Amino acid sequence: MSEPVLGRFAPTPSGRMHLGNVFACLLAWLSARSVGGGFLLRMEDLDTQRTSAELGDIIREDLTWLGLTWDLETPAQSTRTAVYDAYFEKLEALGLLYPCYCTRSLLHSPNAPHLSDGTYVYPGTCRDLTESERAAFRRAPAWRVRVPDRVWSFTDRLQGPYAQNLATDCGDFVVRRADGVYVYQLAVTVDDGLAGVTEVVRGSDLLSSAPRQMYLQSLFGFSAPAYAHVPMLLAPDGRRLSKRDGDLDMSALRRRMKPEVLLGALGYTAGLMEKPEAVSAMELARDFSWDRVRKDDISMDSAVFTPLCGG
Repeated sequence: MSEPVLGRFAPTPSGRMHLGNVFACLLAWLSARSVGGGFLLRMEDLDTQRTSAELGDIIREDLTWLGLTWDLETPAQSTRTAVYDAYFEKLEALGLLYPCYCTRSLLHSPNAPHLSDGTYVYPGTCRDLTESERAAFRRAPAWRVRVPDRVWSFTDRLQGPYAQNLATDCGDFVVRRADGVYVYQLAVTVDDGLAGVTEVVRGSDLLSSAPRQMYLQSLFGFSAPAYAHVPMLLAPDGRRLSKRDGDLDMSALRRRMKPEVLLGALGYTAGLMEKPEAVSAMELARDFSWDRVRKDDISMDSAVFTPLCGG
């Protein structure tokens, strides 16, 4: 008997959702609902300086307007520090944590090690500092987890086979910042694992995060979910859509069209419909298949966006 499916959407309440956020949420929702699965909502508000409860309320209202309902909302990440503490202590008990005093300027200097695509790889600068060397620093450290020289691989539902050796492609990575705030990699692994999330659907910009989360899953005893990293929606100049820039955010979209029109345009954009026409979320779910979803990033100046851009 197959395991019940549980999908999720985990927005950061730092601004109004833009079209790209809605696109990723819709595909996550369709994937779960098309097989009778459940859907979970979680506010990822670790950085409380940039997020607010009021923006979380707006996101919930926008999702409700679209008909993208959820069965459960787990507590916001800002309320779960004690939970993350317990898993931080697990890593500490395994002897895998060490303090890192590297500054941002040092980490991102031109001389820092990078892969051919520009990805920064931590070289282990602070890994083997002595106690006296650590004591010489006058600032609080971030905390990194040691990674094994091992390849982590999986087959993404959209992007296909993906593999990464954490030792050579990433390096030891931060799990808690110097100010005590837990980072995305640890928090999302713990939250998804404890909630029993079985599939993670999100933007392709997070594809390289999966091996780090798979490593933490193995340490914490969680099963790895199925992954689907969906195309990014790009502005005409090639930028990713941004909350900061207000690119086609929900306030503008709701002024211009009904929810069924927006869902139909996104369904067409994803490759799920032959033409853009009004449709409900449940109608889209009935014929959903990952085989039909586009894999490559989608430019706002392409013909597929004509229904959204008013052309």
